[in-house]
Amino acid sequence: MQFLLAFIVVAPLLGSAAALLPAPPGLKGKSPEQAVLRHGVTVTGVILAAAIALTLGFDHDAPSRFQATTDISWIQALNVRIHLGIDGISLPLLLMTALLFFLCALYSYFKLPAGPSPKAFVALLLVLESGTLATFAVLDLLLFFLAFEMVLIPMYFLIARWGGAQRQAAAWKFILYTLLGSVVMLLGLLLIGLNSGTFDMVTLASDNGRELSHTTQLLAVLSIGLGLAVKTPMWPLHSWLPDAHTAAPTVGSVLLAGVLLKMGTYGFVRILLPATPDGMATFAPYLGAFAAVGIVYGSLACLALARKGNKGDLKRLIAYSSVGHMGFVLLGIASMTPTGVNGALFANIAHGLITGLLFFLVGALKDRYGTADLDTLAGATGAALYGRAPRFGAFLAFAAVASLGLPGLAGFWGEMLALFGAFDPAEGLSRPAFLTYMAVGAFGTLLTAAYLLIVVRRVCMGDPKAGPELAVADIQHYEFAAWTPLVALTVLAGLWPAVLLGLTDPAVQKLLAGGNS
Repeated sequence: MQFLLAFIVVAPLLGSAAALLPAPPGLKGKSPEQAVLRHGVTVTGVILAAAIALTLGFDHDAPSRFQATTDISWIQALNVRIHLGIDGISLPLLLMTALLFFLCALYSYFKLPAGPSPKAFVALLLVLESGTLATFAVLDLLLFFLAFEMVLIPMYFLIARWGGAQRQAAAWKFILYTLLGSVVMLLGLLLIGLNSGTFDMVTLASDNGRELSHTTQLLAVLSIGLGLAVKTPMWPLHSWLPDAHTAAPTVGSVLLAGVLLKMGTYGFVRILLPATPDGMATFAPYLGAFAAVGIVYGSLACLALARKGNKGDLKRLIAYSSVGHMGFVLLGIASMTPTGVNGALFANIAHGLITGLLFFLVGALKDRYGTADLDTLAGATGAALYGRAPRFGAFLAFAAVASLGLPGLAGFWGEMLALFGAFDPAEGLSRPAFLTYMAVGAFGTLLTAAYLLIVVRRVCMGDPKAGPELAVADIQHYEFAAWTPLVALTVLAGLWPAVLLGLTDPAVQKLLAGGNS
C-alpha cells in the first residue's frame, strides 16, 4: 500500500520523461507519434490500475485513518517532511483523477488535438497528472503548495499550444489569476506553519487550531481561502474559467473541470476546516453568501447563453455551469457540518464525472459540426441529434439531466446534502442567513434545470431531414469506450450513494471533531 501510493504520485513524472525519449524500434508501430500516444495510454492505464489496487487494499472499516503512509524528513531546518497518505476524503478524488487521465489519454490516442509535437502533449499530460495526484496524497503544507503549483505550467501550455481561438489570451489569463492566488495562499500556509511550529497537516488537524491565535486564524483563512477560491473558482474570482474552457482542447476542458477545480475545494476541507476552525467560523457566512450568489449567477449566465440569438458557445455555457455547481460545494463547506461537508465532497465527485462527460460530448459535437455555437448548431429547426445521431443524442441528454440533479443520478445527492447542511449549519453560525442561502441555492436548481433542458431541446430535437447537415457521425468506438465509464459511475453513485458516503463520512466526522473519531 505504501509503495502503491508513492508509485501513483511519482510514476507519471517518470513516464513524462520517457515520453520525450525516442521510441524503441520495436514499439514505434506505424509512426513515432502513434508510439508516444500509446505510451500515454499505457502509463495512465498503469496508474489507474495501481489506484484501483490501492482502493481494494484500503481498509474500508477505518476510512478516517490515514493509510498507505510515507513519512520521510526532507528539509530539517523547516521541519518539512515528505508525508503521503490517504483517507476516505482523498481516496475517491485520487481514483477519479486517475480514471479521467486514462480516459483523456485514450481519447487523445484516436483524436489528438491539433498542435505541435505529440511527445510534448503526452509529457505535459503526465506532468499534470502527477501534480494533481500529489495534491490529493500529500500531508505537508509546503508539499501541498508545490503540488498545487505543479499543475499550472502544463495546463498553460495545453491551452496555449493545443487550444482553439483566443488560446494565448485565455492561457495568460488562467496562469496570471492562479499564480496571483497562489502567492497569497503561500503566505497563509507559511503563517500557519511558522506559528504552529509544524507544516504537517495531520498534526495541525489534531491540534484543531489550539496553537494559533484568533487573529492568525483569520489572516490564514483570508489568504489561503483567496488562493483556493481562485482555483475553485468562486464568484467573483471566476472570470478566468469561461475563457480557459472555451479555448482549451477537449481533454484540457475535461481535466480542468473534472480535476483541477477540485483542488481548490479539497484545500478548504483538508487544511482550513481542521487547522483554522475559529477563522473558518468567522468567514463561513461570507463564504456561504458568495456560494449562493455563484449558484444563481452561473445559472443566469447559462440561461443567457442558451437563449436563441445570443450566439452562446456550448463550451462556455458548460464552464459557467461549473461556477454554479461549485457554488453548492462551497455552500456545503461553509455550513461546517458533517452533512454539508459530505455533500460538498459528493458534489465534487459528481461534478467531475458529469461535467467531464459534458465536455467530452461538446468537444465531439464541435468536431462534427466545426463549431460549438449554439445558434449555429440549432439552426432553424434544431440539430436533431435524436434523429441524426441517436446514441450521441441520448448521451448528451443523459449528461444534461444528470447535471441538473435528477434524483437517482450522482448530481442529486451532493446538492441535496449541501442544502441540508445550510438548513442546519454548525453551532454559532447564523441560521437565518444560511436558510436564505439554502433558499437561493434551491432556486438555483430550478434555473439549472431550465438552461440544460433548453440546450437539450435546441440540440437534440428538431427535424432531422431539414437543413443541409444531414450526415452526422454517431458515437465512434473510442468515444464509447471513453464515455461509458463516466455514465456507469454516475448511475452507480446516484443509486448507491453509500459507496461514497461510507468512505467520506467517518473521515469528515473525525476532521470536524479536531482529529478525534
